[in-house]
Amino acid sequence: MGAGAPHGAGGQVRDPGGLRASLAGLTTRGRSFLAAGAAAAGCAYVLGQGQLLRVGLLLVALPLICVLTLHRTRHRVTGDRRLTPPRVPAGGEARVRLRLENVSRVPTGLLMLQDRVPYVLGPRPRFVLDRVEAGGKREVSYRVRSDLRGRYPLGPLQLRLTDPFGLVELTRSFSTYDTLTVVPRTEPLPPVRMTGEANGYGDGTRRSLALSGDDDVIPRTYRRGDDLRRVHWRSTARYGELMVRREETPQRSKATVLLDTRGGAYEGAGPDSAFEWAVSAAASTVLHVLEQGFSVRLLTDTGDSVPGEGAGGFSSGGQESAEAAGLMMDTLAVVGHSQGSGLGRACEAVRGSGGGLGSGGDGLLVAFFGDLDDVQTEMAARMRQRSAGAVAFVLDSATWAAAPSRVEERLRRLRDAGWTALAVPPGAAFADLWRQAGNAPVGTGTTPGGLV
Repeated sequence: MGAGAPHGAGGQVRDPGGLRASLAGLTTRGRSFLAAGAAAAGCAYVLGQGQLLRVGLLLVALPLICVLTLHRTRHRVTGDRRLTPPRVPAGGEARVRLRLENVSRVPTGLLMLQDRVPYVLGPRPRFVLDRVEAGGKREVSYRVRSDLRGRYPLGPLQLRLTDPFGLVELTRSFSTYDTLTVVPRTEPLPPVRMTGEANGYGDGTRRSLALSGDDDVIPRTYRRGDDLRRVHWRSTARYGELMVRREETPQRSKATVLLDTRGGAYEGAGPDSAFEWAVSAAASTVLHVLEQGFSVRLLTDTGDSVPGEGAGGFSSGGQESAEAAGLMMDTLAVVGHSQGSGLGRACEAVRGSGGGLGSGGDGLLVAFFGDLDDVQTEMAARMRQRSAGAVAFVLDSATWAAAPSRVEERLRRLRDAGWTALAVPPGAAFADLWRQAGNAPVGTGTTPGGLV
């Protein structure tokens, strides 16, 4: 049975103790048969009754034969698990299919399957299989669901074997397990015009041609399938073969999604807490900007960047972008509160000096902050200096607790620094706030950008 694979792999039942462990699997009925058989054999010897001796031997032999049969059978039962899909959003369901195959030459007795699952995924599933013929297969399935994000192990699968007479019962476990990843809930976001993002070419400018004109264009040899409108006739005449202009490869706009995970910046816990709202909103933002063609990185207050340090920590295009999206969602599935108390490392990373993370200054910055004091507000304001556009969503604990708050003062300081800053009320729909951020007046020094 494959661990962590959606399609699983075959595996045999693990044998923890050999024949002695199989003898320990005798049920009360089996032990009673042994005791009755031994008593009958003893009486037959004392009384000289041959018929009674045969009965006693039969009573002793039957449980032992069952033990030997099951001892051999449990080596010849294989199983696998298929988890579909291996990654689901919080509140979503995944289906687990269990398949059991009897690869021995003799049928099995009564079988009971039990898969170990964390309590948060629901009750432990149990299935009873009456009899599996030689070479036969059986398949059962169950569903798992969790409202809490995280990574949850499924397995190992336990198999309980019994003989037709109920004299022996053996419990064995397969050695492998799978992992279900429950990622944060996401919601589709409307395309809006954010401030200061690039136009699809990295720093917002195209590479210009040389001042001398067409003569300095670097051509290449024509390849089958090239557009004939790109033929460079002057170079064709010069080299005596068909030459075409090289295509300019645009760079992708960059976006940094910053998630404040400081433990002291949030109060409360559970699916409806401010921190869980921030994690879900960050996940929605990551997926949205990736769909819009951005190169994206996920950054936390600790300065850690996902998908990594390659290309300045930003995702690449194509298949690598899809893999980066999966990596960022997996990270958000297990992200928790950090022990830090400040945003210093995040500020260094955003401004391009955070341990080789590279410069993220010419792209869009979307931040989700918890409580901000004067020092952290000033730190967040400095992050804006290297970003072409910056949007902040502030989850103030006092606001979520319906208590007096100084969040408007913090927002005013961020807006003065050029942020588009919004306070997040309890239970707010992120799509509405995203649309509101796109329609909000730009901060000092920002310019309109494209659609996000």
